[in-house]
Amino acid sequence: MNSEQGIALEYELKGGDFEIAGEASSKIKRVLQQIGVRSDVIRRIAISSYEAEMNVIIHAWSGVLKARVFPDRTEIIVEDQGPGIADIDLAMQEGYSTAPDHIREMGFGAGMGLPNMVRCSDEFAINSVAGQGTRINIVIRHS
Repeated sequence: MNSEQGIALEYELKGGDFEIAGEASSKIKRVLQQIGVRSDVIRRIAISSYEAEMNVIIHAWSGVLKARVFPDRTEIIVEDQGPGIADIDLAMQEGYSTAPDHIREMGFGAGMGLPNMVRCSDEFAINSVAGQGTRINIVIRHS
């Protein structure tokens, strides 16, 4: 693996498409397993990428999940086009959710997505613009 470029993975996400929900994070997990990343690190990356992927599918119209895997870290960037997050501090609270009832009835939208991403990451940043969308940057170190 070239330490300068890493392995670049990119997945298009479509809001409301629960048929493929979780596929992007599963593919990232498979790549990490193939290149020998430690299982505890893979778990943190898989949780973070899954939660981010599901947030796009639940809340946005569309988005993209990008992962760059380097020898010492994995960087995840998720950008969506959607309603944005009106109050990031409130959204970061465990259990807070704006997911509609039909999403909750499917077992999603419990309000743990952002808190789980923060818990699993070494670096976490979120930026959101109402009516435009949200960008999340996550870094998880491999050591």
